[in-house]
Amino acid sequence: MEFGFPDYLNIPPESLGEGTAVRVRQTGGMTELAEEMAGAMLAEIEAAAREDRAATLIVPVGPVDQFPVLARLINERQVDCRDVVIINMDEYLTEEQQWVPLDHPLSFRGFMNRKFYDLIDPNLAPRPAHRVFPDPSDVQAIGRLIEERGGVDACFGGIGINGHVAFNEPPEPGEEISNEAFSSLATRCLPLSRETRTINAVTVGGEISIVPAHAVTVGMKEILASRKIRLYCNRPWQSAVVRRVLHGPVSAACPTSLLRDHPDIELTLAEFVAHPPQIQLR
Repeated sequence: MEFGFPDYLNIPPESLGEGTAVRVRQTGGMTELAEEMAGAMLAEIEAAAREDRAATLIVPVGPVDQFPVLARLINERQVDCRDVVIINMDEYLTEEQQWVPLDHPLSFRGFMNRKFYDLIDPNLAPRPAHRVFPDPSDVQAIGRLIEERGGVDACFGGIGINGHVAFNEPPEPGEEISNEAFSSLATRCLPLSRETRTINAVTVGGEISIVPAHAVTVGMKEILASRKIRLYCNRPWQSAVVRRVLHGPVSAACPTSLLRDHPDIELTLAEFVAHPPQIQLR
């Protein structure tokens, strides 16, 4: 370590994931990553169909670019997704602990309609009842649905700047929770951290007041129970956090690090994310 910087920040691209169960893949840029993520989602849908059943997926809004690509592939290949269940990881909440309105600029439900469901041939699209978001008025519903479906085929996701996955925020300073207890957290409502709200404000021109202070999220319990976990990172600022996730301490302080021992986990990085972070003054 030099100047107090963690040693893991210096790990070269070719060594990422060494010593862990995580398979690390690298691809080109944002376009290539979106295409690969869409292809992986479609592959899960088609694999389940070959077994004469419909897939159950947990998906994020972030990364985002894969959804129009997936809609196009479904239409081109005429893949029947009517019985596929898509569980979105999370949604922002109002101060009254209700979903933000569909027309809110950051509504994940609104985004999924515009950039995915509305783009699919109605004869192929998941039925409205199968387009699922965690419900703040019945957070146990996600667990019941997953049990009814026989489990989740694959959980897709990204990594937040503080190491969160979905909106599973790390403990605040002074808050103590064991790794085991954190890993058992199920779907719930929670306040968002200052770090998450700040980085997410980038999507609205840096206006943090627009970013809601609360959310409902699928829990670590549901993510860890998924048969496969597939993570994708396409933001330059993720260069450091992916190294912390892969090679820093396994800790609730960096929630995604708790996924490192999952039996089937893969992390795909845009090429510029795989490079060590460049620390410089301007």
